[in-house]
Amino acid sequence: MSQARIEQAVSAWGQSLGKTLTHCDGSCAKPKVEGMLTRMVGLTLETEGCQAPIGARCDVVTPGGQTVETEVVGFAGEKLYLMPTSDIRGLVPNSRVIPTNHSSAVKVGPELLGRVIDGRGRPLDGKGPIQTSHVVPLEGREINPLSRTPIREALDVGVRAINALTSIGRGQRMGLFAGSGVGKSVLLGMMTKYTEADIVVVGLIGERGREVREFVQEILGAQGLKKSVVVAAPADASPLMRIHGAMQATSIAEYYRDQGKNVLLLMDSLTRFAQAQREISLAIGEPPATKGYPPSVFARLPQLVERAGNGEQQGGSITAFYTVLVEGDDHNDPIADSARAILDGHIVLSRQLAESGQYPAIDIEASISRLAPQIMSAENMQRVQFFRRYYSLYQQNRDLINVGAYQPGSDPEVDLSIRLQPLLMEFLSQDMNQAVSLEQSYGLLQHLMDSQIQAQDGPVANAIAEQDQMPVDGSRG
Repeated sequence: MSQARIEQAVSAWGQSLGKTLTHCDGSCAKPKVEGMLTRMVGLTLETEGCQAPIGARCDVVTPGGQTVETEVVGFAGEKLYLMPTSDIRGLVPNSRVIPTNHSSAVKVGPELLGRVIDGRGRPLDGKGPIQTSHVVPLEGREINPLSRTPIREALDVGVRAINALTSIGRGQRMGLFAGSGVGKSVLLGMMTKYTEADIVVVGLIGERGREVREFVQEILGAQGLKKSVVVAAPADASPLMRIHGAMQATSIAEYYRDQGKNVLLLMDSLTRFAQAQREISLAIGEPPATKGYPPSVFARLPQLVERAGNGEQQGGSITAFYTVLVEGDDHNDPIADSARAILDGHIVLSRQLAESGQYPAIDIEASISRLAPQIMSAENMQRVQFFRRYYSLYQQNRDLINVGAYQPGSDPEVDLSIRLQPLLMEFLSQDMNQAVSLEQSYGLLQHLMDSQIQAQDGPVANAIAEQDQMPVDGSRG
């Protein structure tokens, strides 16, 4: 074929295509440009020949017709980095990669109550499909911080030690720091059943599959499940699915908050979410910065946590508890440090207390609620300070007391801490099947502190009275 005939054919084809586009008037969909799978390293898929934005979904089609859903997590030059959300068995080189140009979304609605779903919103409880009528973005929506309702109302979680000593406000975000096997799942179950909330959303992220069933059937129970939504992305799920599970649980909580509901969000655990993000970041080549964690991990944590809290004026609230797994009981772990900085307080579970038989094993010395002064009365705050003072004083002298090196009468305050110790430990202990209301917790704290401290005669009472009368600068009036 001569060059002239080729140019003539190309010109005719161009004119025909131009006429077609003119008749479409912009209503015709643009043709999809497919790519090709060129490389796979670990769980990271590399593709060439197509373009898609970060967060967009791509379908990888195997020669046998099987479709593997993936998400764009990075790019370099003409290459796209994909992370699968499902099983990747059956993929071969040069598989077709079809961008869908759709970002992940979450189906929400009242139909979710009482259901257990996975990180993609599919039911896991065998109760049939979930027909929902609303869709919200997986990433949520940003709320102006000046538009959020201030936290001024105390929340009853049904646990005496938390209610009285680390009071939590409705809309607060708390961390539950614990090692393995110290009772964090049991404490989460108690708060799930006893907290005053309209809706409970539970995110089980990166946990063992056995624990998912135990939490739903034994800890949560049929009664607690009625007002709950459980999102489970166990440890064997892909890193992207674990991230989606945490974000999906938050999106569901946001939906109910926007309906004016008071939501309790329990996420177990924030550490597994961070580890999933670390796996993805390292797989696409991001260099590690702090003990193997890339910088993007510490950027994703506040993006997730800041979505909880109170909504806009006259709206609902999300009170969130995030468990943080301190491996080897190292509370200086990078994730634990970062979580403490972005949360509104933390409750620490002690392995030593758990081994001594105290449940819940809450370490009052290390636990704090940053909003307690704003939601508690001045009298209750003074009682909490007294409680912590004598509890800590006993712990500081515990070794001397146990070996008999301390002589009674040497220090009146230490003597008082010894007399108070059994009462303080009894106050901190609570059966998992028992609920203690906020009023009962404050009442018992008042009875304990007023009767045991304010009624004391002699040097201790005088020293406390003198200290209360001292000005802020420390000088005497």
